[in-house]
Amino acid sequence: MEHFDTSKITSREVVKGVHGKFVHSPHMTMAWWLIEKGAELPEHSHEHEQVVNVIEGTLEISSGGGKWTLEPGSVLVIPGGVPHLARGVTECRVIDAFYPAREDYK
Repeated sequence: MEHFDTSKITSREVVKGVHGKFVHSPHMTMAWWLIEKGAELPEHSHEHEQVVNVIEGTLEISSGGGKWTLEPGSVLVIPGGVPHLARGVTECRVIDAFYPAREDYK
């Protein structure tokens, strides 16, 4: 077992206005995001299944002509390989789970 204190993990800005802290197991990555109001993650895809959990604020995710406005308590499952983009409607805090682990966030 490994124990992590997210308050002691250094945040990194992966895209302008999108700050993340990451914990990795052999099979998964957990990400704690602070997304600034108006910050945008451009359309992208990855092999990883992604489970998006909004904790605070409002996040908008678009994919394949669909658009979801996520608020606290909202969860969106994005299958691997599906192109998607995101925008912070307000400043928001989001926790994502990725499977398999994200090597690019290590």
